[in-house]
Amino acid sequence: MELPTGPVSPGDQRREYRTDRTDPTLLPQDGPLDLPVPENFSNRLDFSEQDVDDIGRVLLLSGQIEVGDADRFATHLSEMQNKPDLVALHSPGGIVSEALSIGKQIREAELSSAVLAGAVCLSSCPYVLAGGQERVVSLSGIVGLHQHYYEQPRLIPVVFAVEGIQKGQGETMRHLIDMGVDPALMLYSLNTPPEQIYALIEEELVDTRIATQIMD
Repeated sequence: MELPTGPVSPGDQRREYRTDRTDPTLLPQDGPLDLPVPENFSNRLDFSEQDVDDIGRVLLLSGQIEVGDADRFATHLSEMQNKPDLVALHSPGGIVSEALSIGKQIREAELSSAVLAGAVCLSSCPYVLAGGQERVVSLSGIVGLHQHYYEQPRLIPVVFAVEGIQKGQGETMRHLIDMGVDPALMLYSLNTPPEQIYALIEEELVDTRIATQIMD
């Protein structure tokens, strides 16, 4: 089935999932960006700091989420002279356990998280977003979900693979509950094949509480 292209609208929210770059047709093009974000995703998280008008000091996390990125984030955060006013996200996702750990660190540091205009937060990235005490999402950005691959040893019996997947889903659900997000958010991931992404519209962002504040 060929998926549609262009900006999403209610009932038309499934798009092709890409990990190498953003889809320029997916995002509204009629407004300024809150901060510049790369078009191509790096193969692991990059950390950069910027001063943004009306927001303050922003720590941008961009790129794929890979093994070791949670530790790298902890080190970067500890070495910052001043705590950022906001952790902004621009990521196609990646390793779920790393995303959960980064989200927990954001909450422990009492930071707020955001998906700003022109940015995307896909796959496991929303579990990082969930960590913010306040979770700001621009309607000119995208928060999207799909089915996850949970890390499994190779060549294990199917019954143990299924058990591992269920354990991973349970850990993800517990994370959302602990962060104050409705675990019903996972329905959007469970019902979307991994080669697709389901982009949440404003009502879904607010109802699931993955966003506590919406920006136009």
